[in-house]
Amino acid sequence: MNFEHLIQINDLQNPLIVALSRDQLWQGLLHRVDNAVPFLPGLESCTIVERHADHLLRKLDFGAAVIHDRVTLLERQWVRFDILPSEQHAGGSLTISIEEPEPDALFLRFAYATSFGSNPNSEDRAYIDYVKSAYHQSDVDCVRIIRTLAAGGTPQ
Repeated sequence: MNFEHLIQINDLQNPLIVALSRDQLWQGLLHRVDNAVPFLPGLESCTIVERHADHLLRKLDFGAAVIHDRVTLLERQWVRFDILPSEQHAGGSLTISIEEPEPDALFLRFAYATSFGSNPNSEDRAYIDYVKSAYHQSDVDCVRIIRTLAAGGTPQ
């Protein structure tokens, strides 16, 4: 299943929405990289296993399942999370890109690629709309957490 959508960060026509800078948005994404716990419900711990200049490897402990992923970054542009295939997970990826079609008009594009529902005879296909909705809600929550961090708060 491939799925992508945009979330508007700054609405230049609405002064009631607190605008974020590209740097605040990037810092929020880096927080998700370094400590995914507030961003992923059910995640008990996030351990950085290896850190390099442009990528890192993490261990995500969900209690019943442990997932390893590789995070690749292009500074202030995008972050890509690749789940490494294992017996517990088939793998997949999420790329979060910062888009700015005009100055200060910031958006985040969330692009998912998974094997979920890829078999036309799979029972999983019946759940694709549910999974897309869950991904979208998770991404809305991600933006809420980034806004909380930018305001100097602590994510819940």
